[in-house]
Amino acid sequence: MKRPLIMSALFVILLIGCVTSPTGRRQLMLVSEESAIAASKEAYVQMLEPYAKDGKIDNNPVLKKRVYRITGRLIAQAIKMRPETKNWDWSIKIIDDPKTVNAWAMAGGKMALYTGLVEKIKPTDDELAQVLGHEISHALAKHSAEKMSVALASNAGVLAVGVLTDSKGLALSGAALAAAVAIQMPNSRSAESEADRIGIELAAKAGYDPRAAATLWEKMAKSGGSRPPEFLSTHPSPENREERLGEIAPQMMKYYNQKGERPSYPLK
Repeated sequence: MKRPLIMSALFVILLIGCVTSPTGRRQLMLVSEESAIAASKEAYVQMLEPYAKDGKIDNNPVLKKRVYRITGRLIAQAIKMRPETKNWDWSIKIIDDPKTVNAWAMAGGKMALYTGLVEKIKPTDDELAQVLGHEISHALAKHSAEKMSVALASNAGVLAVGVLTDSKGLALSGAALAAAVAIQMPNSRSAESEADRIGIELAAKAGYDPRAAATLWEKMAKSGGSRPPEFLSTHPSPENREERLGEIAPQMMKYYNQKGERPSYPLK
């Protein structure tokens, strides 16, 4: 009796937990965005704490000014795209780690950029805007909540097995795995494509050349030689990424060429 009841319950959960992303993609969303934001806020503090103790957060005034200027303009466009995000506690911190080529964003607009990305990739402002716009897009498209939901769904399956086999150890392992997946595992290639598409538009509307998207990923691919940068391990490349972005760029030029000053969100 247990098996059909559990499997039926899992099916119903998966069925009612599907929503549509900003680009029309179907997403599994068992975790609300509000819950993901609350969890991310706590995780953000914990992840940055060791660097803060060593004085490795925002310790380069020139780089900080550059990153905050670019990010502020991108966030202003993100808020236009999703007005409710004006209530988010947006934040970006620059981590002094020259060996790490990475950047990430959590639910609620909590972001980090490692100095290794700037020092090794040597992005122009237009290219750095593509990195940061890409990360902001993960937050806008609720990708943290989606990954947490996938982890929970996987964990639910493990819990079901645990009930069926009376294996409490297996169920506990599933719970631990679910918590780890949401923070550390790679984005899906469909989520990456979505962040590429939203990010290039945000950057263009913020006044950054969309043609830089393709050159950025070319630099990323070449960085590290036989060992790809950490950024690519958590941001797996969709098929023909550079080619696809190169095709999208002309469509974004109308936003890039718009006259007038671009608004900026005041980061603290």
